[in-house]
Amino acid sequence: MNWGKVFYIFFTLMSLTTSISFLYEHTVLALFAAGSINLVSTILKLGVRNLLSAELLAGSLVADLHLLPAFFIFQFGSGDNANLIIGLVMGAIIANIYTLIISIVESAKTKEDF
Repeated sequence: MNWGKVFYIFFTLMSLTTSISFLYEHTVLALFAAGSINLVSTILKLGVRNLLSAELLAGSLVADLHLLPAFFIFQFGSGDNANLIIGLVMGAIIANIYTLIISIVESAKTKEDF
């Protein structure tokens, strides 16, 4: 079992689920958790040397570049930016789904025989 892959997929799933939890309950804590977990996921993907590692890292960076501005707009912006924040979080969710699909494709292409 490749524990590195387990960890970065775990953190990608955690980022996806915490982003979705923000859509349910609009709190700055949920958004901070989603962004922080996604940053950890991105850092873990920096050392990955798989077939589709560039695509994995790109998807994670896209999610970072959606969640971080959403957090700062939520924390420091005015109250009329709710639609922008939700739109950015939805973009991060799509990027995380893309990353998970790429992970599944990469796993299918590098299937090891047991």
